Amino acid sequence: MITVKVKKLHPDAVIPRYATPGSAGFDLVAIEDVIIEPGDMVKVRTGLAFELPPGYELQIRPRSGISAKTKLRIANAPGTVDADYRGEVCVLLENTEDEDDSQNPWTRYLLTVNGNEISDDDQYPFGTYIILRGDRIAQGVIAPVYRAAFEEVDELSETERGDGGFRSTGVS
Repeated sequence: MITVKVKKLHPDAVIPRYATPGSAGFDLVAIEDVIIEPGDMVKVRTGLAFELPPGYELQIRPRSGISAKTKLRIANAPGTVDADYRGEVCVLLENTEDEDDSQNPWTRYLLTVNGNEISDDDQYPFGTYIILRGDRIAQGVIAPVYRAAFEEVDELSETERGDGGFRSTGVS
């Protein structure tokens, strides 16, 4: 176990905790209400800053429930918070919903990240989501970081795969 120092930058910030003894990640919680219309990407504040030990990173990953119930995605997942960063940790959420997809039952109302209907107010387009203060919006995972010593060479060793790129090993 390692010790990670956490500073609350906002009174509504929630100090992370693991939900179960076997949890790899801990929840990150929004400190403000944020409306995300289709096609928008927003930076959602957590109100927390971390001091990670050298040799570790904080990875920001999606929560499976949000990914399953909504079209909200973490734009840079997994996002990395470096050990020497001391600013506020935010989550970049993108609404990938198609504004014209009125057949999708999730897009009929202004919805919370948990899929609960808030309003059928016409001021927002179909597919708009709202993050409410206190919503669990992402999970964090502390992971070791291995540093590499890069050596320039004229040749690389051969492998069976060779230099094939994307989908070079096939799709089935």
